[in-house]
Amino acid sequence: MTSKLFLRPALALISVLSTSKATLLNPDKNFPLNKLLRWTVYNHFCAGTNSKEVSKTVADVKKIGYQGVILGYSKEIVLDHNEKLVVDESGSAKYSDRCYEMVEEWKNGTLETLRMVGPGDFLAVKLTGAGPIAVDAMAARQPMPEAMAKAVDEICIATEKQGSRLWLDAEQQVLQKGLDNWALETMREHNKAENPIVYNTIQAYLKGSNANLDRHLTLAAEEGWTLGIKLVRGAYIEHETRSLIHDTQKDTDQSYDLIADTLLCRRMPADNDTLPFPKAALFLATHNAASAAKAISTYQERLLANKPTITLECGQIQGMADELSCQLVQNYERALEQSSAANLTVPKAFKCMTWGSVAECMGYLHRRAIENRGAVERTQHMVTALRRELWRRIIG
Repeated sequence: MTSKLFLRPALALISVLSTSKATLLNPDKNFPLNKLLRWTVYNHFCAGTNSKEVSKTVADVKKIGYQGVILGYSKEIVLDHNEKLVVDESGSAKYSDRCYEMVEEWKNGTLETLRMVGPGDFLAVKLTGAGPIAVDAMAARQPMPEAMAKAVDEICIATEKQGSRLWLDAEQQVLQKGLDNWALETMREHNKAENPIVYNTIQAYLKGSNANLDRHLTLAAEEGWTLGIKLVRGAYIEHETRSLIHDTQKDTDQSYDLIADTLLCRRMPADNDTLPFPKAALFLATHNAASAAKAISTYQERLLANKPTITLECGQIQGMADELSCQLVQNYERALEQSSAANLTVPKAFKCMTWGSVAECMGYLHRRAIENRGAVERTQHMVTALRRELWRRIIG
């Protein structure tokens, strides 16, 4: 992956595999292709194709020392445009039965994924996976349709009953504002306890991310519910309107660090600073060691100085930034040896992964590779470390 000679054609190949309808290019129907992809990329980044494989991967990750996992289902539902709507006798358009079946399939798949994780773990929920009923309403910034509302409510109740948590994955900006409205409504309904059940995702590479955080903080403070935030840099840089994104990487880094600092230091927006800071929790999703170190340092300083802060947890994608992940695990274990769990000043470390068949995961793998291309190209130090370790094991 550190070689541009191989990385660029590999990305092109994965792109073709994720979109092609040809049987020959379908990894679930082409056995040699399936084996090749599993050997090269799938097994490194994905949790498995079924419950048995996923359970083993989750157990292995926790055995290493991670305090938890985040698991999502990679399957994307695609509907023929002609099947999307039907017209009744009055001439008005309505959704076909197949559209409502897709919502039910999405709900059942999400609940199946939930059963693969344990208490304290996260369920990653992709609302657009429910199909056109969700996508159209989200794009139009309409309230959550009744079928979706019932499905989401059932998922949230099952998540809370299991002692797990969930986060709502981000979308492109054409959908994100509608998704934020749904997320706020869902948190308003289900985040009534001290610790949040539902987290929304804020993308720091967007110029409006700080204003979005201010809106979340103000509503949580005014209405008295617990705010859960997953902070990422961004997931759709290849497909987003460029003017919406910060002009430079430095601007994005500053935005990311500012949002984390605002939450950890419990600062309300300037125009609502008379409101009490709401109960809140932050999940720092980053492969950037500098951002992680800065946020953890602030978190520790406030705890050691007996200043108020919020719950902080960190995580990285399975197969990426393992040097950062393992450092977080090591720091947590050292702190646990020196103190009780109740007095820890080190955040828990998680690994985020997806599951599904090899073909289903191709789209996920392509998006992850594109959005993290810069990080992938900067991993030469990992290759050097792996070679050194391999040689140590051979001669040892």
